[in-house]
Amino acid sequence: MSFHALHCHAASKPPAGLVVAAEVGRLATGGLRLHYRIFGIDALRIPARRPAMPVDGLWRHTCCEAFVAGDTDSSYHEFNFSPSGCWAAYRFTDTRQRDENWQIPQPLRVDRMDDGRMLHLVVELPAGVLPPDATRIGLTMVAEHADGELSYWALRHTAERPDFHLRDSFMLPLP
Repeated sequence: MSFHALHCHAASKPPAGLVVAAEVGRLATGGLRLHYRIFGIDALRIPARRPAMPVDGLWRHTCCEAFVAGDTDSSYHEFNFSPSGCWAAYRFTDTRQRDENWQIPQPLRVDRMDDGRMLHLVVELPAGVLPPDATRIGLTMVAEHADGELSYWALRHTAERPDFHLRDSFMLPLP
């Protein structure tokens, strides 16, 4: 496994010193292990730790995300991971067409380690929460700056405005 740099979208201004990287690996059970490294966290608002639970709207604050898709249809899954320990999981049948009936079959756990300068978020996505034909992933992050502004980070941005749901940005082949 190796870390991949996430890049700030040109339409948003990153705080000085913020560097984001992420890696993805395959678990022996068929799931995925995601590891986000965020340097320069003193420039960010980092949510306080809370009991782990699913929470909507995590993307309004500092939040790491993953978009997992296959090649057989237009569906994909979105996962959000907050430094608070909260998480969210969604299934989309097409771009931004959320399947309101889909329920994640098991809860997720977000592990956080930080030293005041760098934050690590590590998440294991069991095989049962992934699309059955998963072949690629988009790794992203929303960064809430100390002043409340947001910047948008991804392996690749494919539109004039930040939009993590565009399939062209699900560019990393799964191991």
